[in-house]
Amino acid sequence: MFDFHTHSIFSDGELIPSELIRRAVFHGYEAIAITDHVDFTNLEYVLAGLNKLGPWNDRNADIQVIIGVEISHVPPEKIEKLVRKAEDLGAELVVVHGETIVEPVERGTNKAAVSNPSVDILAHPGLISEEEAELAKENDVYLELTSRRGHCLSNGYVVRVAREVGTRLVLNTDLHSPDDFLTEERAAQILAGAGLGPSEVTKVLAENPRALLKKLGR
Repeated sequence: MFDFHTHSIFSDGELIPSELIRRAVFHGYEAIAITDHVDFTNLEYVLAGLNKLGPWNDRNADIQVIIGVEISHVPPEKIEKLVRKAEDLGAELVVVHGETIVEPVERGTNKAAVSNPSVDILAHPGLISEEEAELAKENDVYLELTSRRGHCLSNGYVVRVAREVGTRLVLNTDLHSPDDFLTEERAAQILAGAGLGPSEVTKVLAENPRALLKKLGR
């Protein structure tokens, strides 16, 4: 299991980072990214805290811990600047909060994210266009399928568009609480429910996450 989109108490999650990691180890996860919500007001605070986890990978061979951010509700024209700033402050993974159908995300956010090769994942992209999916493919930005209530309502649509274009997909939890961890069986059910066949499920659960880790230098 892999998860590239989780939240700790540094934003709106329930767990301190160390407990989040420990629970991921308990559930058999191979890699986990902590990607707390950020904008220009809290970016330094979040990454200053998460970067203190650096020694974790030196002492714990059971899991790879990735320090990231989820850029959330930032005006589309400001996203590129915040991505650069996050990378300068040590973010290994950059997620952008996409145009989910259950939140008032500003239109243009999806396009700004997938146009930027420094963005790794567009989270819960909602009713993403084929043009945006093409840009994601060109810039190696992964589109997220999610187990998160509400955000998951457009999973089937995202699968259809990504399949037509050939854009890479990953499944994340958008974890906020201990109850959000997935088993491999449950993850496979979610993907099957979104319309993926067995070989596609394997690709999303295993092949694409390992390709993303390689992109991150892991």
